[in-house]
Amino acid sequence: MQRYPRDMTGYGATPPNANWPGGARIAVQIVMNYEEGGENNVLHGDAASEAFLSEITGAQPWPGQRHWNMESLYEYGSRAGFWRLHRMMQDLPITVYAVTTALARAPEQVAAMKDAGWEIASHGLKWVEHKDMPEDEERAQIEEAIRLHTEIVGEPPKGWYTGRCSNNTVRLVAERGGFDYVADSYADDLPYWARFGDTHQLIMPYTMDCNDMRFGIQAGFTTGDQFESYLKDSFDYLYAEGVEGAPRMLSIGLHCRIAGRPGRAAALKRALDYMASHDGVWFATRQQIAQHWAKEHPAPTAQRPSEMSREVFVAAFGGIFEHSPWIAERACAFESGPTHDTARGVHSLLCRAFRSATDDERLGVLNAHPDLAGKLAAAGRLTAESTAEQAGAGLDMLTDEERATFQKLNIDYVTRHGFPFIIAVKDNTKATILAAFHRRLGNDRDTEFAEACRQVERIAELRLIEKLGA
Repeated sequence: MQRYPRDMTGYGATPPNANWPGGARIAVQIVMNYEEGGENNVLHGDAASEAFLSEITGAQPWPGQRHWNMESLYEYGSRAGFWRLHRMMQDLPITVYAVTTALARAPEQVAAMKDAGWEIASHGLKWVEHKDMPEDEERAQIEEAIRLHTEIVGEPPKGWYTGRCSNNTVRLVAERGGFDYVADSYADDLPYWARFGDTHQLIMPYTMDCNDMRFGIQAGFTTGDQFESYLKDSFDYLYAEGVEGAPRMLSIGLHCRIAGRPGRAAALKRALDYMASHDGVWFATRQQIAQHWAKEHPAPTAQRPSEMSREVFVAAFGGIFEHSPWIAERACAFESGPTHDTARGVHSLLCRAFRSATDDERLGVLNAHPDLAGKLAAAGRLTAESTAEQAGAGLDMLTDEERATFQKLNIDYVTRHGFPFIIAVKDNTKATILAAFHRRLGNDRDTEFAEACRQVERIAELRLIEKLGA
């Protein structure tokens, strides 16, 4: 099977119930990014100065030079911004994404984080770009970040967020192990599991929109009111979904040198006070949320269809289309991935194989279906799926008169159209099946062939939902 690694479906239309503690309608998670002293700087052995996420519009790296203005803007975060945010949120459970080399240059701030009981997660060894970093070098930096973090904080980090990550980052961190969560994702409103080989890693999606970084980009916030309004709107919408029975998680991203500025801090405080004024709000660290999620929704253990070998896939799904394993065999040629690891995902693959078959091949599938309440049913020679489906509609408990009626209709239908009458009996009752029988007898063959094919696909969908869950 051609594997496509991205999951474009996630939880789909029916996310799991988060079941937050105390029946909370929303989990609010605040991140403070502590990067000051870990950014690009020739003093840190880097080739050039920092150019990312500051008050300088259009900043460019200065190769081989220190950038005094850039350095002082970052220093504002450690000297003033951190303490303003600390005073504001020291009684809240928040998570710090801490660049390890920045922590090494911040003993007073580390002590304050620990005194507040904040979770200190790892933000990597240095606040630098990783996209072109060789895999072995990134692996070594991850290991060094953990070692140095443990040395500074007194315990290893249980959460990880690189931020300026590579395509290898999440896999490397998962393979290293020891983390309650990895946050290098923006893919959902809830935590989710990702699998790397035999390792299941919980992913705690982060945010780029409810993030003060938008003050540092051209298409972003310019005033505190815009930030406040956006945070409140995001909270209100997610809170309303929680009231409707689908609790969500709101992540808020802050930077000491950005949100720590007075005009932005004022807006942040108003937004947080607004959220705190509501009932059913769980303020939590990312580690607390991750541990709760792992307990409520453990990593799935069933084999994923997209990871099955051809032989296993055909064995699992070869009977979904009645007596037609060739459909599952052909489906294996299509690109598939995590987004196909659901009933409707597998159904899509099987239907593509069925629809791309010749008319004669599809006619063979139709003819593989048994008559409703026919002789095979009476002789107990149906597949287990067909037996259960017909029984569900009461077709196994017909009166003699009803059975005679069905058998005559079967004969008339096959004589007219050349294949058995097919209907998804799980969608129907005995009465609606009889009504459809009479109605469809009058169709021309092309119309009825198309309708029978649709019914075959619907039967397959229902079987897959029963097998894999909705």
